[in-house]
Amino acid sequence: MNIASGLSDQYEDAAGTRHTPLGVGGRARIVCLVPSITELLFELDLGEQVVGRTHYCIHPELELRGVPSLGGTKKINLSRLTEVAPTHVIVNVDENTKEMVDRIRPLVPHIIVTHPIDPKDNLHLYRLLGGIFGREPEAEDLCARFNAAYDAATADAQNWGAKRVLYLIWKDPWMTVSADTYISRMLATVGWQTVAHDPETRYPEIEMTDEFLAGVDLVLFSSEPFAFSEVHVDDFNAAHPGGPHALLVDGEMTSWYGSRAIEGLAYLARLAGNSTPK
Repeated sequence: MNIASGLSDQYEDAAGTRHTPLGVGGRARIVCLVPSITELLFELDLGEQVVGRTHYCIHPELELRGVPSLGGTKKINLSRLTEVAPTHVIVNVDENTKEMVDRIRPLVPHIIVTHPIDPKDNLHLYRLLGGIFGREPEAEDLCARFNAAYDAATADAQNWGAKRVLYLIWKDPWMTVSADTYISRMLATVGWQTVAHDPETRYPEIEMTDEFLAGVDLVLFSSEPFAFSEVHVDDFNAAHPGGPHALLVDGEMTSWYGSRAIEGLAYLARLAGNSTPK
């Protein structure tokens, strides 16, 4: 039985579309409009079949130099898309707009929609793409590596208490992540519970007041989408002396699903361990 969809001959994506696998030796022409999944395709040994990407798809850097960029994650050049003649375009519910995907749909035989919202959704993602493109062994290898990293991170988290964490993604205005995001659930694997949840939006704005910060144990400045740096951490510490501990974190490690999630789990476990008083 197909683990990704429960079917023997098809794989179901996040939009409910069932995709027939190419099988071992099958060839595709893949355009990926999701940075972290572009990296995953190379981990699945599908790099030679990737014919287009966005300019935010930057890993693996060396291998992508020969792959043309078709634009951004919200808007691509449709003429360039037709020039590379893809058989499959991979999109994501959060990364790409429905309007753009609707414009692409008449131009491409197959659109694969992804939407991981929990770290363990990576297992389905590996098997979905591995199954469609004839890379089941590579997908299962990634699943084994992910499970090992996940188990290690959650086991390590038992060694320290839970922390209330403010994860910053933007400045002017300050913005954070709600509980129903992939980032928030990644942080939860190491016992970090995000604050400032808003059921009305996944990325709420906040007021950075001392009163608000009194309910925070740790402030994380993410390197993306806003390019926070150590300068911002220093400015925060100066503005809020005696406030919660602040750290700069690699946003790719916390927000990139796909193969990067394996490294991300180990990264978060190290970070959480180092930020816990001995």
